Amino acid sequence: MSRGSGSDLKPPSPRRGAADPVKALMHRHRDLCERAVDPLEIAAGLEAHGITDRTAARFRHRDVFSLAEEMYARASRDGDAPRPTAPPVPRVRAAWVLLTLLPGALCAAAVAAAQLTQGRTRLIAVGVGFLAVALALRAALRRGPLSRTGEGRPGPRPGAAPGRTTPWTLWLAAYAVLGNGLLLSAIAGGPDALPTGSADGPWPVTVAPVLALTLACAPAAWTAHLLTARARRTLASSRGLEDFAAAVRPLLLGSFALFLGVLAVLLTLCATVLGEPAAYLEALTLGALLFLARLLTVHGFTYAPAVVLTATATLQASALALVFTSRLPGCGFLATPVETLVTAWGAGSVPALVCTAAALALLVHATRKLTRASAHAPAEPER
Repeated sequence: MSRGSGSDLKPPSPRRGAADPVKALMHRHRDLCERAVDPLEIAAGLEAHGITDRTAARFRHRDVFSLAEEMYARASRDGDAPRPTAPPVPRVRAAWVLLTLLPGALCAAAVAAAQLTQGRTRLIAVGVGFLAVALALRAALRRGPLSRTGEGRPGPRPGAAPGRTTPWTLWLAAYAVLGNGLLLSAIAGGPDALPTGSADGPWPVTVAPVLALTLACAPAAWTAHLLTARARRTLASSRGLEDFAAAVRPLLLGSFALFLGVLAVLLTLCATVLGEPAAYLEALTLGALLFLARLLTVHGFTYAPAVVLTATATLQASALALVFTSRLPGCGFLATPVETLVTAWGAGSVPALVCTAAALALLVHATRKLTRASAHAPAEPER
């Protein structure tokens, strides 16, 4: 029996040649492999494209991080391009700091103008103030930590459906100002007149929650920036995806609690200055809902916030619709659930209940999505 050469006796490598699955995966994610500064960045990119530990088993690896280690080692060995530096933490810029302060300042000016004017002049002041605040919010959401296209943002998830949140956010803000007064008037058989801008009119208006929320735009941006900065540092030092998730989860919950604490302080100040009830539960749950929705949106998870905000606005509108529909012959029973709730807990209980359920749903979703490394890793450049 003839003895073959050493190369004939050596079994073929399963990860080389034309049938090398890892090489094919590296080719599909060439930009990711070329710019990655560590295996975790590759793991985050693979995770963003839906590759799980079960998928990694097809490449003969126990998890995504082990697969990423091989891809990183082979890219470092085979690549000729110089290794890029680690992605920097987004810097604090004067432009976005000023932009996040602008909505609160303009809203305070609009409220002051409404308090100091009467009749037609008040309507003009309110209209101009609303337009100014809306434009300022739009500008604040296009720059800095609250922007979807800011520095180093991961962008929309691959294959994610787009979602629009602006119309529903405006509806929720409008309900916070006008909704409770309209609901009370509708239950009493009104409204008999348009809102006058005061809390004691035939259609009462509540301003403190919305003023506090616009003032909280700046703390929301700072909190989002703090979360991004700490998550980027954790991303650079973590050994694996599970370690990263365990480290980021308390950061996320701490940032969320910090924002709610600042919002509570602002709400107290606004209610004291305006002489209105603070409505803590209603305002804090709405603030929590909007903050979580924006936090998910800026990290590329756009679908769930749009669905939840749409459902929240629809439920609030449905409560009003049931009261008005109950005036039709034989439909009086439709308003019973809403009237019972308002009688027991007040008109603010309707938005508080709806926003609490919505905020809890988004909080659970955020603890799953925003603790992924792919939520904080920079996006792959388009080819």
